[in-house]
Amino acid sequence: MFGLTNETRVYVKTGVTDGRVGFEGLRGLVSKVIEQDVRAGHLFAFCNRRENRVRLLWHHAGGLYLATKRLDRGTVNWPRDAAAAVCMSAGQLQMLLRGVQFTPAATTTTTRRYWR
Repeated sequence: MFGLTNETRVYVKTGVTDGRVGFEGLRGLVSKVIEQDVRAGHLFAFCNRRENRVRLLWHHAGGLYLATKRLDRGTVNWPRDAAAAVCMSAGQLQMLLRGVQFTPAATTTTTRRYWR
């Protein structure tokens, strides 16, 4: 998926993200809420209120890519955790987009949790 490697981290912003924001709005969420550098080569995922659209933001070869997936039917089981974001593998993101629901791993005090 998108030429991601095993070293690529996927940061999923939990909860709802306004679908009207573009590159700069999502970039601001990455730096202020997820507390990561958008140019680090990681993938950042966001979901709308209806949970039928997922937006992916990543930086590659000197520019930002923004992709949107709109589901024809149904919704994704998007994490609605108290943490600002969770970190998962590219394979876990693929499963999330296919409808698999993840449970949180052991509770930590950080703003990011790793899901199993």
